Amino acid sequence: MSDDTLPKQAVLVVNAMSRSGGDAFEDAKRLLEERGIELLGAHAVTDPEKMRPTILAALADKAPMIIVGGGDGSLSKAVDDFLGTDTVFAVLPLGTANSFAKTLGIGADLDAAVETITTGKKLRIDLGAVDGDYFANAAAMGLSPLIAETVPHKLKRTLGMVGYMIWAAKVAMQFRPFRLRIDDGTRKTKVWATEVRIANGTHHGGIELVESADLQSGEIVVQAVTGKSLLHLAWSWFATLFKLRSRKQTVTEFHGREIRIEARPRQKVSIDGEISATTPVTVTVARAAVWVAAPR
Repeated sequence: MSDDTLPKQAVLVVNAMSRSGGDAFEDAKRLLEERGIELLGAHAVTDPEKMRPTILAALADKAPMIIVGGGDGSLSKAVDDFLGTDTVFAVLPLGTANSFAKTLGIGADLDAAVETITTGKKLRIDLGAVDGDYFANAAAMGLSPLIAETVPHKLKRTLGMVGYMIWAAKVAMQFRPFRLRIDDGTRKTKVWATEVRIANGTHHGGIELVESADLQSGEIVVQAVTGKSLLHLAWSWFATLFKLRSRKQTVTEFHGREIRIEARPRQKVSIDGEISATTPVTVTVARAAVWVAAPR
């Protein structure tokens, strides 16, 4: 066995309230067992508040691997507790955007996730943190948190990404640009902005938005869509989605181990889709913080 071989014993914890969690639990359990994973426990959690205690119990029992099923918010809340342990954090993407799974190269398919868990490798990755609140993939401020905070749960659950886009168009009419101040330790920059992406991983909102981000770089990337125009923000998303050459001209990037972010007016910050902080914030990186299951 090579040093990066994934364990064959695991605990399965699924947020049954995530977009496809309730339907996927039995399928995931069956597929994992058919592929040779010995499940030391399998939990379909219907109360999101019980996700963390269930994971903590598995960590206390020193489970070799914990397979967490849910959306990016569920995964981000879970990852904090893996710091300082040797337990592998494995992902079943069962949400709307599934950005972290896409960053890892797993995609958003249950079969592909099971394939990764059974034939993939252990990978040590960095975590980002906003004022000490760790996240696996990305945080954001601007239009995205406003959408995340106000989107009706039924719309999100029923229509998925289409529902997000419908709601985004509605919310955009109420949104205003903000004055951004960034201190990356070497320079202080002031610009107008409509969105800021704080990236440990490459994907945000299910789309590869920050190509320069790397889960093993030891740095956080702060990417700002500058200017006051929402049309410019829409063009930035469009150019990035379709990989147009002009996409890099629509943003300004900052790289570092510790970056201070301020905004006027103050902005809410969403961490992997969940509102968790308000500016000013300090963004840091935890180097090689947790083991994850990744494709070979």
